[in-house]
Amino acid sequence: MIAEQTLMHAEAASAAAIVAAQLVGAADSIEPLARRLCADSPQMVATCARGSSDHAATFAKYLIETRLGIPVTSAPPSISSVYQVTPKLCDALWIAISQSGQSPDLLAATQAAARSGAQTVALVNAPGAPLAEIADTVISIGAGAERSVAATKSYIATLTALANLVARWSRDRTLADQLLAIPDKLAAAWELDWSPLADGLTMARGLYVIGRGPGLGIAQEAALKFKETCGLHAEAFSAAEVRHGPLALVGADFPLLVFRQSDESAQGIDRLAAEVGERGGRVFVVGGGVPGTISLPTIAGHPVLEPILQVQTFYRAVNALAVQRGYDPDNPRHLRKVTETV
Repeated sequence: MIAEQTLMHAEAASAAAIVAAQLVGAADSIEPLARRLCADSPQMVATCARGSSDHAATFAKYLIETRLGIPVTSAPPSISSVYQVTPKLCDALWIAISQSGQSPDLLAATQAAARSGAQTVALVNAPGAPLAEIADTVISIGAGAERSVAATKSYIATLTALANLVARWSRDRTLADQLLAIPDKLAAAWELDWSPLADGLTMARGLYVIGRGPGLGIAQEAALKFKETCGLHAEAFSAAEVRHGPLALVGADFPLLVFRQSDESAQGIDRLAAEVGERGGRVFVVGGGVPGTISLPTIAGHPVLEPILQVQTFYRAVNALAVQRGYDPDNPRHLRKVTETV
């Protein structure tokens, strides 16, 4: 198998064009929703998602809490679908994220949220998805059909849609303006060389993936992709949380992949990477030049948008790693594209 011939490679490579088209059509759904949220001033936000969509929800959590100061919680779908409890969500915003929009548990949870008085928003990729039929507002991700089981372009398109919503809701003109440049930056990010990561993990048995703030959702996504496409066990941790026990496993044979964006968290992430490097651990750092670590290049930009650019480059590297390890990244074992849970 040749890495450049996989569906995963082709679909991830198309993200820049997809995001460019998404930004053109954003005013139809995102701007009216942002104006309504400014007027309604929800007191809290609840997200509901699974898999890669839940990692996008983590990204949204940090954006909303840091840009708007509104607390965000991740709602387990099973509260409504299994335990039959309707949460108290009056004056709340409910954001359900799903590529297929078909999973029964997300549908049940969104219906329960609506009954409790929440304003419901669905981010979906599939036109006419059941989730879109029951939400007050629908934001189309617009990624198109994704044939590889591993989500790539749909994840990136979800992140940019969420960033666009928060930029408009918070009236952050700087973020909104820099979003316009992200298609070109995604294209540039796709061309970056992360072969040291793929080569360095070919024989690995496990690793931690580290992020903080908006980068934590990207770390979660990377850990999932290592598992599902490469058969490589990976766990994601906050740069702060990994110090509370998990760091004991890190060493020369158990590396770290660290995602770093240029915001207030950068200094702490650099300290962690430097400490592990000094102890003889192998550390791959995205977006930083920490002595004693392996630096992976990235495209500079707005701190909120840098994680999106980093995951674009990561997708190319993890696709190559999967092939080097003898896996087919388009058809992970025991998985299928649409997962319907109750």
